[in-house]
Amino acid sequence: MTGPTPDRPGPVSPADRPDPTHAGPSGSAGPSKDAGPAGSAGPAQEAGSAGATGRRSGLRNPEAAVRGLGAGTLGLEALVLLLAIQPIRVVGGHFGGAAIAATVALAVAAVLLAGLMRRRWAWSAGTVLQGLLLLAGLLHWSLFGLGVIFALVWAYALHVRRVILG
Repeated sequence: MTGPTPDRPGPVSPADRPDPTHAGPSGSAGPSKDAGPAGSAGPAQEAGSAGATGRRSGLRNPEAAVRGLGAGTLGLEALVLLLAIQPIRVVGGHFGGAAIAATVALAVAAVLLAGLMRRRWAWSAGTVLQGLLLLAGLLHWSLFGLGVIFALVWAYALHVRRVILG
């Protein structure tokens, strides 16, 4: 069995240590970032130091997590838009061809934006994309319905981004 137990306060050998950056009994690895002045940090000190570093979310890389959320949302939107082509084609209307072209263009734009989520302006462009999808609702009512749904999902993604990144 590895790790601390009630009768054994800490790791005994280097193989039992969960993280090589923590200081061992010999002190050869050096103190970790969360360690206090004595070189060892208890759970209370680790919890208190998380606020001192400015990380509010507890994620290792909050920027990457938020980028993944935005890219996943746009990727799902592109997939749903492409799947919406068949119902638009069947239900049709006299704007059927224009609605299909708009759907394909919006799906391609969503995929491109999903790949560009590292750029700061991609979040604003994603918001514009949601507005364009709502405007495409003038061509077919189902696009307006998808626009409302994905505008709400995108608004939630922006909210999560604001909460995590501050």
